[in-house]
Amino acid sequence: MTSVAFLGPPGTFTEEALLGQPDLSNAELVPLATIPDVLTATQGAKVDLGFVPMENSIEGTVPATLDNLVFDTELLIQREVVLDVHLHLLAPAGTALADVRQVVSYPHASAQCRAFLAKELPTAVVVAANSTADAARQLGQERLTGTAALAPRLAGQLYGLAILAAEVEDHPDNQTRFVLVARRGVPAPTGHDRTSIVCFQRSDQPGSLHTILGQFAARGINLTKLESRPTKRALGDYCFIIDMEGHVADAVVTDCLRDLFAALPGVKFLGSYPAAGVAGPARRRNAEAAWAAADAWVASLRDQMGESLP
Repeated sequence: MTSVAFLGPPGTFTEEALLGQPDLSNAELVPLATIPDVLTATQGAKVDLGFVPMENSIEGTVPATLDNLVFDTELLIQREVVLDVHLHLLAPAGTALADVRQVVSYPHASAQCRAFLAKELPTAVVVAANSTADAARQLGQERLTGTAALAPRLAGQLYGLAILAAEVEDHPDNQTRFVLVARRGVPAPTGHDRTSIVCFQRSDQPGSLHTILGQFAARGINLTKLESRPTKRALGDYCFIIDMEGHVADAVVTDCLRDLFAALPGVKFLGSYPAAGVAGPARRRNAEAAWAAADAWVASLRDQMGESLP
């Protein structure tokens, strides 16, 4: 049976997103305490696959995931999954909102609820936990007076906590993107794909970012994400994480990657994989139809090889 490590304990949004994938929900699921634990276990072949949050629509990239993929492991993204996220303020039954003096959660989740916390609990101390579900688990076990957790509804049900306030995230359209990673392998192109790379620039060279972006502009490749991260080598030394539409199997993407690799001191390939989104299945169907028509056209041209006019 395939084993999949995920950010635990049971009840995290990561587990919820994972269980929404039919082929993964039947695997051997292995909850681990932190994101680096998940990715290190995958890199070290202790599990077959890893499943972790990559970015949130409110707070942006999850640094623990991105930095580990860029600097610490050699893993390839196999797919992305987008989940609607709703955070609830949970506490032991009988706790009133006015009783709460401390709020525990994963820092990325706490940041998604800044406005609620500032308005409703301005004097409460916000404490970090390894995950939203771990915050709920600890509170469920210790039953600390005056403490609440920001966590999924499922975590409250699992760990015996009541909802003090529901859906307290600052923005209603709150979504988190998760990625499935493996030690090797690139999924076949589907017609609605995304490719992720890391570009390392030459230091102290004017126009280095323009040199990188120009490769995409010249080929009409749409970028869906561009982010800089410190390389951890020196102050002011940054690399660029780029998500683009398309697959490494596409000739235009291959040509772009080749030129980037030749021009830059380093390019790291993070994967080509099916893109998430409601339009995905329709785009894939259209792409398959277009490929079938293109194959038929090319076949008709090849059928004429060797023919000549009488």
